[in-house]
Amino acid sequence: MNRILMLIMAAGAVLGGIDRITGNKHGYGKKFEEGFFFLGPTALSMAGMICLAPVLADVLGRVIIPLYERIGVDPAMFGSLLAIDMGGYQLAGELAGNELIGNYAGIVVAAIFGCTVVFTIPVGMGMVKKEERVFLARGIMIGLITMPVGLLVGGMTAGLSLTVSIHQNLPIFVLSFALLLGLWKIPEKMIRGFCIFADGIHGLITIGLVLAAVESMCGWNPVKGMGSLQDAMSVVSSIGIVMLGSLPMAELLQRLLKAPFKRLGARLHMKPESMTGMLVGVVSAIPAITMFQEMDEKGKVVNAAFLVSGASLLAAHIGFTISTEPEMLGALLAAKLSGAAAALILALCLLGKGEG
Repeated sequence: MNRILMLIMAAGAVLGGIDRITGNKHGYGKKFEEGFFFLGPTALSMAGMICLAPVLADVLGRVIIPLYERIGVDPAMFGSLLAIDMGGYQLAGELAGNELIGNYAGIVVAAIFGCTVVFTIPVGMGMVKKEERVFLARGIMIGLITMPVGLLVGGMTAGLSLTVSIHQNLPIFVLSFALLLGLWKIPEKMIRGFCIFADGIHGLITIGLVLAAVESMCGWNPVKGMGSLQDAMSVVSSIGIVMLGSLPMAELLQRLLKAPFKRLGARLHMKPESMTGMLVGVVSAIPAITMFQEMDEKGKVVNAAFLVSGASLLAAHIGFTISTEPEMLGALLAAKLSGAAAALILALCLLGKGEG
């Protein structure tokens, strides 16, 4: 599967490169360029945390490792509280007692649960209008309810048994239930809490980046044990290379599916923009969230539910996985697609033909 996907990405790079050479007439060249334009934002969001991961693992491990071992869960699962490309993979790897579970936690769980906690909820709530937050919250609650489908399918695809997958995810399931309950009972306080948490993560990432940059330029760092900025940037560069092909290919996929999705939207009683939002969300959550104002109420809830598992699959997450743990690519795809499909089905069943 990995070989086939890499060939598809390479074909996307060729498509984007040819269009760029011929003057960006079809838009694929622009997407090709965006693959490198993403290098800056990607580095800002993850390089500092990659450098800090060994230090955080050492500090947190003194508490987390005994606590998790007491309930028979690999400490790597704690790392999945961060997004896959915001230090979740590195932290899970540093804390892991079992390499397979470490890769599962840092790739699969961090790409779903970690991404939702650190990125989708705080960023989404900050972007949408206040009156739209209720629809985003309802959708996220549906996505959290169906999230175990993706996590368990991903675990079994990675090589874990169903029993082991359930056991290792117990802390995640407990936290998910707490988030669901909070979004239902005290949504405004939860939103503020998520925003504060996200700001704290961003601040920590920036501190790590500053310290790593000073060490790279001057050879001095007051925090011992940090990873090098050069190693962190090599990971970022690998993601950028995959983006050269994944973004043009994702653009082609969106265009091919636009007409069928429009017809499907009519059958599901949703505006075309609501269907397009899911296609866009598979590439990046941000443009999908900006489209909320164009969607009907039902579409807003369905899209939010879909984003919990499906966000950023065809761009950042697939690029990160190919560049770090390519053997986990099948598990990532299975987890995010099954979780997103389950969320979509449940949302449509709950909402029926109504507008939300």
